[in-house]
Amino acid sequence: MEKVYSNMAGNVWKIVAKVGESIEEGQDVVILESMKMEIPIAVEASGVVKEIFVNEGDFVNEGDLLLELE
Repeated sequence: MEKVYSNMAGNVWKIVAKVGESIEEGQDVVILESMKMEIPIAVEASGVVKEIFVNEGDFVNEGDLLLELE
């Protein structure tokens, strides 16, 4: 299982992935917004989205769990 964590603090601007969707290595799954900049978060391994732990508009800190692949 691959867990995807936030690499910085910011607001969840957009969740690109959906539960059950197949994701390829390097694909963006969440876009964070910080200081009016959009920061895409990509996965480091391929898999299927098992669970998403955040919602659009949520504030996350560096290291917070965003989603999990199986």
